[in-house]
This record gives sequence, C-alpha cells and structure tokens, in this order.
Amino acid sequence: MDSEIEEVIVRLHGTPHKSVLAVAGAGSGAMSWLLGVSGASRTLLETLVPYGRLSMIDLVGQEPTQYVSPENAVNMARATYRRGITLLEDDSPVVGVACTATIATDRPKRGDHRACIATWDESGTTSYNLKLDKGKRDRIGEEEVVSRLLIQVMAQAYGVEADIDIGFTDAENPVVESFAHPNPIQQLLSGDTDMVMIDNTGGIAAADGKSDGPIAVLPGSFNPLHEGHIRMAEVARQLTGLEVVYELAVLNVDKPPLEESEIRRRLEGVRGLGKVALTRTPTFWRKSEIFPGSVFVIGWDTMIRLIDPRYYGDSETTMLTALAEIWARGCRFLVAGRQVDGSFRTLDQIPVPQGFQPLFQAIPEAQFRADISSTELRERG
Repeated sequence: MDSEIEEVIVRLHGTPHKSVLAVAGAGSGAMSWLLGVSGASRTLLETLVPYGRLSMIDLVGQEPTQYVSPENAVNMARATYRRGITLLEDDSPVVGVACTATIATDRPKRGDHRACIATWDESGTTSYNLKLDKGKRDRIGEEEVVSRLLIQVMAQAYGVEADIDIGFTDAENPVVESFAHPNPIQQLLSGDTDMVMIDNTGGIAAADGKSDGPIAVLPGSFNPLHEGHIRMAEVARQLTGLEVVYELAVLNVDKPPLEESEIRRRLEGVRGLGKVALTRTPTFWRKSEIFPGSVFVIGWDTMIRLIDPRYYGDSETTMLTALAEIWARGCRFLVAGRQVDGSFRTLDQIPVPQGFQPLFQAIPEAQFRADISSTELRERG
C-alpha cells in the first residue's frame, strides 16, 4: 500500500460513514488496505468474500444471471447495505459496497477481464463497469487496479476528495451509472428496507431497518383508525411511560400486500395523532427484531393468535421458541380485553404457556374498554 492510498483511507476512517464490504474475484487488496490502517473499526462493520456459488446466492438472495455484471454488483451492494443497517449501533450513514470481478488466473480465459463495483446508500446507487485491458498485466497487476478503483469509489460514496492514480491504460475507461432510489414507501414494498417511520405531519422521518430505542408499538390495519385506537394509545402511554407509535404492516399473512395508494389513504387517518411505523413484518417475532426492548399493545383476539400453534406451522415448539426470542429481545405485551360473543374477554381467560406469564400484562377494563372494531365500522359503511 503506497502513501497515496493510505492518506485516502485515513480520511475514509475519519468520516461518520460505515460499510459492509463484499468482494468476489478481485478487490481483496482494498479490503486488506482498509483493515491495515488504524481506525478500520470506525468504517467497516463487516467484510465478506462470497467466492462460492452458494455463498453468493446466500448474499444476494438468488442465482445471479451473470456473476460479474453491473446488475450483480448492485444486488451485492444492496445486500451489504441492508446487512449494514442490521449491524449498525448508532445513527451513522451506511454505505453498502461491493465488487465482483474476473481477472487473470492460472488458466487462459476466453472472455473479457472485467470488474464491476457498486455502492448503495439511503439515497441511491452507483455502479462502475470496468473492462480491463486484457493481457497488459498479470493477476497481481489487475488486482492492484481493481483495488485502487474500489478505494476511489468508496471515497466518492463517502464524500471524501480523492484523485487516486488508478493506473488505467488508454483502453480502460469505467462506465459509471447512478440511480436515485424510489420513494421510501416503494423501497419498503420492494424489500429494500424493513421499516419507514412517518412523523406526526405525515412526512418521512426515517427509512431504515430498526427503531432507535424502546417504544410502545400499537399494531393495526387502521382501516379506519377509530376512537378505540386513540384511547388505547393513550392508556399505553400512561402505563409504559413510552412514546406510542402506530404500526401498519404492509404485508399480511392472510392477505395480499397493500398498494402504495392504500397505504397513503390509511396514513391520512392517523395524521396528526402520532408517528406511524410502516413495516414488512406481519409476525411479532419479526417485529421484535425491528423494535427491540419495546412494548406491543394488542387486543384479546390478537393475543389468541399469538399463542396458537396453527400460526406457527402447527408446531407448539416453534411457537414457544418465537415467544422466547421475543422475550430475549426485551419485548413484552400489553393486552386489552375485547367484547366477543356477548361477553368481555380478558388476558385472565387466555391459557398463557407455562413460564411466559411475565411476558404479558393486562390493561385493566377500568382503564380501557372499547366495544367497537374497524371491521364493524367498515360494515356500517
């Protein structure tokens, strides 16, 4: 590593940005340089080398049509960005960085020698497609060029000024393409993020994968939001002392995904009442990953489904494991009673699995009772 590269890496380590970096085929030199300069832990959350076929499939979630291509580099960068969001422990900006390449090896190659590098952050993605001047260098030389370009690309993504001498020949000129991400709700629907937080005015507060701290989460379809939801939120605030956030899951176990127009219609009903977390998490096991340490505010009917093995592939073991993991993440439940078939049902009448009683707390009937539901309101027109 020469002084030029080292100086750029020092500046990279001095920014607030953090990355998960994945390289396949070439780029390991850049990874080594980044780790070899003091401060790497401020920049790198994780490094990955998905060389094997199954390793690459595990990273991007599918078999790439072409392993060394701008499309696969972007998919890798997207995957590393999402991985970075899950590993982040503060509010640092995350950049997913990926390189996939085919360079000189110990056997002749009939195709081009090529490197595809991509970055992915909150606002968009940029890809670099470099066709190497085949035959001009050995493997070590081509690795050097790809690694130097990778450091240059990271500098640009981090907003660090750098003019590295990559060592291109006259025949080498990377093709650069940049694309802005669709709006956060579309990112949520496409799976690029697991949560979008909507503020009290209906604007986007955050589009990432995890809440900042413990909150009280009130899940619902809010179709429509009614007085019972509002009163339940206030009682939850009083009992927990936490901020209450309404949660609308755009995916449902029993129904098709919500469309963006329907999501926005439902958000209008909550505007001005508090924050809304839009998520892709229909199950409380997954919700506990996104809202660690939080309190879920649910009704009697939801509680019944929560401990019903039928919703866990008819496996009581799976159900108990899910409850244990929810508890391990520091979450718990506030359970409101509900009018069912002419009688008011409460937590006391639910057979909570042995040992899990501390996970649940009843909302006293004296503090909250609302004999109405969104379904009834829709049926009334």
